[in-house]
Amino acid sequence: MSRGFVKEDDQEEAPFIPPRAALPPGVINYVTPAGYEQLQAERKQLENQLSNLNIEDEKEKRHTRAVLTGKLNLLNERLNSARVLDPAEQPLDEVRFGATVTFEVIAGEQIGTVNRFQLVGVDEADIKLHKIAFVAPLARALTGKKMGEVAEFKRGPAVQEFRITKIEYDLTSEN
Repeated sequence: MSRGFVKEDDQEEAPFIPPRAALPPGVINYVTPAGYEQLQAERKQLENQLSNLNIEDEKEKRHTRAVLTGKLNLLNERLNSARVLDPAEQPLDEVRFGATVTFEVIAGEQIGTVNRFQLVGVDEADIKLHKIAFVAPLARALTGKKMGEVAEFKRGPAVQEFRITKIEYDLTSEN
């Protein structure tokens, strides 16, 4: 049917469903035990919102339901592909997934600056909480390093060097 014969009120736009954090193709969806719990809590919250929709306007209700259902579907895909890595199974003297690593800038910009980040899953990453995704370039530069070793991090043409000063794992989490 030609669009000329469709009422404007009948033309609903497909809702925008924000994508989840990017996980490169072929990369395993690693999560920490705490991250997996966060994903499950998020699912519970979305399910509650979906089952307790209290919207009078039918068009708005359909739109909200579609957005929540879309978010829930994306989240369920992540949960189904999640592989929980227990920090206790990591080599504790080496920077690996789940480690909180402290390092000092020894070459490049901001020499002497000390940083501390935890390497986590893509859905857990939050720079404000000092958590970076294990697939981030900085995390890849640090992964595999041991205490005292130097990691190189390229930022465009500039190269920074970091000396690993501390490696910690949260061994209190349970799967």
